[in-house]
Amino acid sequence: MTSFTFGNEEALGLDEADPLSALRDRFTIPLNSDGSEEAYFAGNSLGLMPKDTPAAMLGALSDWGNKGVRGHFEGDESWYRYDEVVSALQADLVGAQQSEVGIMGSLTTNLHLLMASFYRPSKGRRKILLEPHAFPSDRYAAAAQVAWHGGDPEIDLIEIEAKNPDNVTLQDVVSTLEKYGEEVALALIGGLNYYTGQYHDLSSWLQQFRKYEITVGLDLAHAVGNVPIDLHKLEADFAAWCTYKYLNGGPGSISGYFVHEKHHRDVDLVRLAGWWGNNPDTRFDMHGQERFVPRQSADGWKVSNPALFSMVPLKTSLEMFREVGFDALRERSIRLTQYLEKGIQTIDGIKSITPENPERRGCQISVRVNGDAAALEKKLILDGVVPDARDPDVVRFAPVPMYSSFFDIARAIQKIKELVS
Repeated sequence: MTSFTFGNEEALGLDEADPLSALRDRFTIPLNSDGSEEAYFAGNSLGLMPKDTPAAMLGALSDWGNKGVRGHFEGDESWYRYDEVVSALQADLVGAQQSEVGIMGSLTTNLHLLMASFYRPSKGRRKILLEPHAFPSDRYAAAAQVAWHGGDPEIDLIEIEAKNPDNVTLQDVVSTLEKYGEEVALALIGGLNYYTGQYHDLSSWLQQFRKYEITVGLDLAHAVGNVPIDLHKLEADFAAWCTYKYLNGGPGSISGYFVHEKHHRDVDLVRLAGWWGNNPDTRFDMHGQERFVPRQSADGWKVSNPALFSMVPLKTSLEMFREVGFDALRERSIRLTQYLEKGIQTIDGIKSITPENPERRGCQISVRVNGDAAALEKKLILDGVVPDARDPDVVRFAPVPMYSSFFDIARAIQKIKELVS
């Protein structure tokens, strides 16, 4: 078993031996007041900006200025079907066919649009099942859907009853379904929990949901670009994710979503329709196309013209993923996170609540501290280490394989030791 010192020389040596460490140079790293680079561990909240992004944005702005409305149809990257190009770049990252992936709106908006189709409560089956520590916006959206359909969120919104909410097991899922399974209309599950960093065993969980004929939707905000996903094989009914975390699309960037191909030709599936879900060949036929005819793909759920200036930064980042290859990034992520985990284990007074098994986590390690997490976060930031605190006592560290370094991790371990001791 390798023993580490978490000294600067050791960390610099690990970076020098890492074949992907040079990726960091392709990102703009925020600076401390003394001009040194921050040790940035908040990519699970907002990813950093690729250095190619400003030029790509300026190019899009130039096209708008020089072409006006003609930019929709002229040039190698005309805007009319730009969203399809970006969607295709996401498909490999979520293990989907290109026809199963779309891009529009924002994460919670897309969850509402998808639940409009897939949450279909009946007299005896009205409940929506969430995970423990579900992201608050997912909970708000699910509660709103229950109320919209005349239900009572206090009764019809439930969560998996876990013995340890920080580590939800398959047996927890089985036991909960034995109790409530026949009453659950929809399971809305985070692929990777934002709070604990646990990457759920989705394959096993979905097998259990299918036994009870439960429709399954996934929030992949903390999973996409972070852990391996195979949505088509999983046969999830739908999924949605934001793109401003690990996909580096920028603050509030456009959202991705998935609809399994088994639903594409279901003409009876109600949806909140809009013109961008229509056949693109007849989309501008304003008088001859009065009846909505959805595209027989995930694009059939699109509503409005997607924002170009949100798609351009995302496309820039997704092209880097394709260039480098997700498998290589995942391998580097595991190495970085194991180094971080071993460092945390050397510090008294803090403890990781994230699973130790690399297959059950991504790059995030959630640390429970004795005391005020926000106060520790503030002190670390003043020392040039940027984590992300969650009340009351958890600080999250995410060494993102695109731009984090072993040296960043060593600095973090050194500073945490100083502050905690």
